[in-house]
Amino acid sequence: MAQPAPPVPRLIAVNLAACLLLLVQFLIGMVANLYVTLPAHHPGANASNYFAGIGSGLGWLIGQGPGWAAAHAALGLALAVAALANIVFTWRRGSRLVIATAVLGALFIIGAGFNGASFVNYGHDISSLIMSVLWALAVACYLTGLYLVARPRRW
Repeated sequence: MAQPAPPVPRLIAVNLAACLLLLVQFLIGMVANLYVTLPAHHPGANASNYFAGIGSGLGWLIGQGPGWAAAHAALGLALAVAALANIVFTWRRGSRLVIATAVLGALFIIGAGFNGASFVNYGHDISSLIMSVLWALAVACYLTGLYLVARPRRW
C-alpha cells in the first residue's frame, strides 16, 4: 500500500529552507573567496588519487582549515545530506516534476561539492567557477520546486 503524500506546507518549507541555506552557502563562499588563502601544502593537496585526496583535503579543511572555508565546506556537506532528504520528501508527494527538481537540485549540489573539493586540493579557478554555476542551477531547481508545490491546483 502506498504511503500518503506529505502535506504541501511541509514541501514548501523544505524547498524554501533549501533556497535559504543555499543563499547562506553563497555568502559564506564569497567571504571565503575574498578573504581566505588556502595553503599550497595541506593533506590532500595535489593528490594523485582524486577521491582519497578529497577525503584528506576536506578532513583537513573542516578540522584545521581557515574558519570561513571550513564553514563553507561543512555547510556544503550538510546541504548534500539535506538535498538527499528532500528527495525522500518529494518522492512521497508523487509529482514527477517536483521529484525531478529535487533530484536535479541534489545532483547539482553534489557536483558543486566535488568541484569545491577539487578547488581545495588543486587550486584551479575553473573548479570554483563550475561550483558557482552548479550552485545557481541548484537554486533554480529548488525555486522551481517551490513554485510547483505552492501553485494552486487546477482540477
